[in-house]
Amino acid sequence: MIIAVDGPAASGKGTLAKRLAAHYGLFHLDTGRTYRAVAAAMTAAGFSLDDEAAAVKTAHGLDFTRLDSPDLGSPEIGEGASRIAVIPDLRAALVARQRAFAKDAAAQGHGAVLDGRDIGTVVFPDATVKLFITASPAERARRRSLEVYGEADGPRYEALLANLRQRDERDSSRAASPLKPAADAYILDTTQMSADAAFFEATRLVDKAMKP
Repeated sequence: MIIAVDGPAASGKGTLAKRLAAHYGLFHLDTGRTYRAVAAAMTAAGFSLDDEAAAVKTAHGLDFTRLDSPDLGSPEIGEGASRIAVIPDLRAALVARQRAFAKDAAAQGHGAVLDGRDIGTVVFPDATVKLFITASPAERARRRSLEVYGEADGPRYEALLANLRQRDERDSSRAASPLKPAADAYILDTTQMSADAAFFEATRLVDKAMKP
């Protein structure tokens, strides 16, 4: 079983995907962190984020076992990931590795939950279940501000809100794998939902999709 969980930044898709993986006994991959890891590695090595060849080379050498590094969660790395994500050859390299992750999971007798922005449309268009998780920009900025700064308003919140809107525009308008729900995806708006309520609704949708 492959569960595709897509959506914009700070929509809650990452937390939800982890819970779904644990609930159904599946492997989990946060594909957004693969882009973050490439951006972080390029920055550390002194490469420009506009260096397409360096981005692709970095992607081929990426260690998927080190994607849990707390450093990858910073807003700065997130912005860098959004910038390099428009590079078609980089996306092709990472998509191939993401598919290989799921195939390895299957070879070990497991399925996988992958979350990102193009799982249901590009990485696994034949996924068993597709979920598109969304929330209003204001709510997503509030959540991220609480997570990063411990506050839900103020100048840093406003800066995060502006950044999220820029990323939404960039991710939705890029030529390669734009952010959009798959035609057969379940849309789950979590603006007014707690994490537990979103998880309950997601499992209901997954169970419904799995019924013969």
